[in-house]
This record gives sequence, structure tokens and C-alpha cells, in this order.
Amino acid sequence: MFSPNSLQPRMMLVNRFSCTLKNQSVKIGHCSKVPRNVNMEKLQHGYLFPEIERHELIHIKKYPNANVIDLGIGDTTKPLPTIVTSSMVDFVRGLSTAEGYKGYGPEQGEKALRKAIAHKIYKNLDIKPSEVFVSDGAQCDISRLQLLMGPNLKIAVQDPSFPAYIDSSVIIGHAGKFVDRIGKYENIEYMTCGPQTDFFPDLHTISRPQLIFFCSPNNPTGHAATRKQLQQLVDFAKVNGSIIIYDSAYSAYITDNSPKSIFEIPGAREVAIEVSSFSKFAGFTGVRLGWTVVPEELLYSNGFPVLHDFNRIVCTCFNGASSISQAGGLACLSPEGLNAVQSLVDYYMENARILVNALTSLGLTVYGGKNAPYVWVRFPGSKSWDVFAGILENAHIITIPGSGFGPGGEGYIRISAFGQRDSIIEASERLKYLLYQEGL
Repeated sequence: MFSPNSLQPRMMLVNRFSCTLKNQSVKIGHCSKVPRNVNMEKLQHGYLFPEIERHELIHIKKYPNANVIDLGIGDTTKPLPTIVTSSMVDFVRGLSTAEGYKGYGPEQGEKALRKAIAHKIYKNLDIKPSEVFVSDGAQCDISRLQLLMGPNLKIAVQDPSFPAYIDSSVIIGHAGKFVDRIGKYENIEYMTCGPQTDFFPDLHTISRPQLIFFCSPNNPTGHAATRKQLQQLVDFAKVNGSIIIYDSAYSAYITDNSPKSIFEIPGAREVAIEVSSFSKFAGFTGVRLGWTVVPEELLYSNGFPVLHDFNRIVCTCFNGASSISQAGGLACLSPEGLNAVQSLVDYYMENARILVNALTSLGLTVYGGKNAPYVWVRFPGSKSWDVFAGILENAHIITIPGSGFGPGGEGYIRISAFGQRDSIIEASERLKYLLYQEGL
């Protein structure tokens, strides 16, 4: 459908850069005798989101007067609630006093915040504060969990899924070789999670992965797994002996009865670790604060508790989340703070509703926008990067090509609802005009 001529195709740019290096036309200085990590050599192209930023910079240089609307990378835009920033300001001021100064804190997080997460986020789920590890964000914890588990494990990921699961798996040594013909790594199990399977994998077709990365609500499709689906996943992991690494970063956006935590499912404490974050529900994308829950019942094959090893990883590789961020996180979980951050969630979900209505009015097949701030739009017969480039060139809107989330995302784009309301309305009008002009 789209065939823009203004932007160089992504692969051509990558290949040209590679050929330049091979031909040694780039000036190279002194080389050490340290070989490059072979796993780094297996990574394909650049990480998705910096790639999007690179395209945006090229576009802005070409159209310096254009009003570019960024609905690509899922970065929050609403100001933090005053109760949260006031708490951090008070804490910072205290650091300049003898009574209020604090140095290193516990690597696992401040006790008050761990307790608040356990009791407020996991109310009635019997999560203990000692099972909660506060961090500088869910994405950082994903890599720490990869380090914890070590290389050479068989892993499975949703397809499509957040690219950090795959890239971190490649770096740690899980992935094997990349097979260009199918666009997949040979040792990673890609669990198809498209509309044909109700966005949940057919577990009867899955082999025996040792680690299963699962995100609900899913990024990018926006689908929240049902209670029945998650029970199937937990039962599968228990029979298979797998560990589920469950990403619940968008759980605050669930509007129906879908579980907000894997630990709502019977048996999950024996097979699952949950990673989450303040980034998307409280606007902490720049403040950086997250957590991971490792239940005491989760054991390795030799019976040793996973919690003890993760505690060692945290103490060895991490000096704890910023005490300033933790003060803000604690304020988020106060009664007033919870009401304030819920208003942020409601704002972004109204944005999603506006986008969904605009796109469905054109007859497009649209998913998401109900339980997550992402809209997943199908463009049958088109390549995702072509659709992305066409929308950028002709409407000055940044989206994310679906194929960047895995082979299962080809033919889709993801549109973020993390924007200011006037930008969302303007983007909706531009998209309706452009896509109507294209004959949809």
C-alpha cells in the first residue's frame, strides 16, 4: 500500500554500514587483542527503539518545520502528580541536613516501599515484602534475570513481544544462530500470539522451554491474558518444569476482569517470577523505579531457592534503586497517590479510545486500546516498515513497525496512546485523512 521514496530502507542502511566496515574504508585506530563477544555479533541490526529515533531525526532534518507527533516509543507525557514530586523534593531537601542525610540503602529496596508494594499492589495475594526486590526498572531486571539463569537454556517468547526479551537472550547466550530465511533465532521458541490464537500460544505445539517470557497486557498487541489462559500457562510450566518470567508492567491499564498478576493464578508461586514497573502507570519513565517478585516456593531442579540466588545477583550487580525515586514510589502507593496515578492511567486510556475510534471508522482491523495504552493496527498485504515510513513521510507521525516485535508482527504497526490529548486528536485526524486518501 505504501511505497515512500524519501526514506532509505532500513536494511539498505544497515548493509551499507556493514560493507563499509568490511572494506576497511572507516579509519580504525589501535585494536586490542580482546575478541568481540560472539553473542554480541549475533544481534540483528540496532535495538528497535534507537532505530526509530534515528528515523525520526532523519525526518526532522528533512522537514525542519513539520510538527512531528511521536506516538512511537511508549514514553509517558503527563506531569507527575504533585504528591509524588513533593515527596521527592522533601527527601532531597532532607539530604542537606544531618538528620535527613542517607547514603547507601538496602540493595533490595527500602523496607517501607517493599512492604507497600507487597500490600498495595499484591493485596490479598500473600506476597511477602521479603519476596519483593526494588530496582531501577523492569527492563534492567529482565537482564539481571538473564544473568541469574545463565546461558544455554531453552527459552520461549511470545511472538510478537517486547524486543528486550530476545536481545537479552542473545547476549547471554540462549539464542543460537539467526536464521535469515525465517527471521528467527534457532534456539528461541517463538510462541505465535496473534488473533488466530486469541493472542495466546497454542501450548500443545510448544516444545519444552526452560524459561518462558510472557507479558500481559502484551506489548505490543495490548492483549491481556484471561484467567483461563494464565491457568493453562501455569499448568504447562508446572508439568514441563519451566520458569515463567512474567512482565506485568501494564497491569494498571486492565479494565476488565483479566488478572493483573500471575500470582492470582493457583500454583504460580511455584513456577513464576513477576517483573513490573512504576514507569507506565505512574509516569516514572525518567525517574526509573521498578520491582521483581521472586516467591520463596520457586526452586531450581536441585531444590535450591531461586530467591537466594537473585538476592546475590542484586547484591553483587546493583547498589539499590535511587533513594529519591523510592521516596516518590512510596508516595505513589499512598491513598492520595494511588488516586492521582489512576487519573494518569484514565487519561492515557481515553487517548487510546480516541485512536481506536478513528482507525476503526476507516474499516481497519484494530486490536488493543482496551487493557493497554497501545493500539495494534493491521495492514494486510503491506510490510510494517513500509507502513511506518509512509505514515512518517506523509503524516509526520512516528509509529512502530510491528515486525520490530518479531515475525508475528509483520503487517502491523503499534501506535502509542502516551501523548498529550491535543496531539492524539491531531494525529487521529491526520491518520484518517492519509488512510482515506490511500483508499481505505
